[in-house]
Amino acid sequence: MTKLSPSEQKFIQALQCSPQGFEFRNWSGTFRSQPEFYLAPETETQIIELIRIANRHHLTIKPIGSGHSPSDIACTNSMMLSMDKMNRILAHDPYTCTLTVESGVRLHQLHEMLQQRNMALSSVGSISDQSIAGAIATATHGSGIFYGDLSSVITHLVIIDGNGIRHECDRDSEGDLFDAARCSLGALGIITQVTVQCEPAFNLHAVQVPENLDDVLNNLTEVVESAEHVRVWWFPHTDDTVVWRANRSNMAAQKSPHSYIRDHLYGFHYYQLQLYKARCTPDDVPRLAHEHFQNRFARRLEWIDESHRVFNFDCLFPQYVNEWAIPWERAPDALRQLRIWINKEARNAKGVRVHFPVEIRFVKESDVWLSPTYGQKVCYIGVIMYRPYGRPVPYKKYWRAYEDVMRTLGGRPHWAKAHGMFYYDFVKLYPRFREFVDLRNRCDPNGVFVNDYIRRHVLPPDHPLTTAGSAEEEGHSITLETAHL
Repeated sequence: MTKLSPSEQKFIQALQCSPQGFEFRNWSGTFRSQPEFYLAPETETQIIELIRIANRHHLTIKPIGSGHSPSDIACTNSMMLSMDKMNRILAHDPYTCTLTVESGVRLHQLHEMLQQRNMALSSVGSISDQSIAGAIATATHGSGIFYGDLSSVITHLVIIDGNGIRHECDRDSEGDLFDAARCSLGALGIITQVTVQCEPAFNLHAVQVPENLDDVLNNLTEVVESAEHVRVWWFPHTDDTVVWRANRSNMAAQKSPHSYIRDHLYGFHYYQLQLYKARCTPDDVPRLAHEHFQNRFARRLEWIDESHRVFNFDCLFPQYVNEWAIPWERAPDALRQLRIWINKEARNAKGVRVHFPVEIRFVKESDVWLSPTYGQKVCYIGVIMYRPYGRPVPYKKYWRAYEDVMRTLGGRPHWAKAHGMFYYDFVKLYPRFREFVDLRNRCDPNGVFVNDYIRRHVLPPDHPLTTAGSAEEEGHSITLETAHL
């Protein structure tokens, strides 16, 4: 228990947003931690004071948004900050089509704010539960080879570093800090506001069709460039895929063809029950992939709606998930290798039976130092193993095989996911990685923002903060419900 002064106790109590004993759990239920303090600041002044308290008492701080990252990147047993109260609009420029907001704004709130001003984000990922700061901290992305990730559309930001110093950054002012902070993993400081480059509001016309996997891979360039936004779902244990294409449209909204019975009762609830039973009968899994493709996806679907409604879709229930980015032209090789491994496992009585889908998305290159898109157009390949009713399923062997394929093809893991890459791996993968770590050392010399994730993946093995540990480790440790590899 940290011994605070009376004035510090009073200050902390005013910001407390839960009773003692609060336990943080990420959305997938795979990681959890029990912070000593769970606070909800409303101003930058309060955040600066919290950083000063953390420095005085050797505490660590982690701001959180939705907790949607399927890793321990948001975990701490020290001081956790909910940023939900920092959700105001600060500025709107209709001429440059930008909006400045506080960092705790959730993406679904941002969509509403933009819609009221006849604006929209150019590309959005599968969900909109995250805070804007959390989304850019790990370079959250949508799909479309002509469009970048969310980090790349930030034009200005404010960050408070581990010394309690406030920095305003853009390309012309503290440019290195700006390029590093747009995907910082929370290691450089607490971002309090961002300016987002948007475009005039638009509808998307989406067309979803079944296609053969080999046809997609043999004609990947044509497929990727066949629409403004393209993503592919492959159903392992089959050669079936669904190709989703979306383009901007001036046409009026057209009702989604999705069915409550087919897509919710059958595609969510009954599928979860089937996977729960398949924990005991894993040989059922390949049949389920074929069955659900035929019953739900083996037809053309077409609809038109507001852009964010078309970009987003239901990610179903808790899951283990892994996702890496590779140079996009290497995607066919990666998927063919993965198919060989999956099919070989299926022939083995004790082999892994993997869940559908494998999600394939494409993103434009950027100049954000730690974005997987830094300097290259990429294909993100995501694999998944669902946890029906929160129960575990075997996944580690699948992850090892998948990561082996991605690593040999120059892959960079998605920062929000649990992965098996470390400092020296990233030095090879990211030209500016050493500079990022040096900048981290200057911004946070006392390790205020260092948790187990940062220590494990970002700091070099001989770094003082790696070898000395931290107050949170000495007091109690983060509980991992599932080890990674």
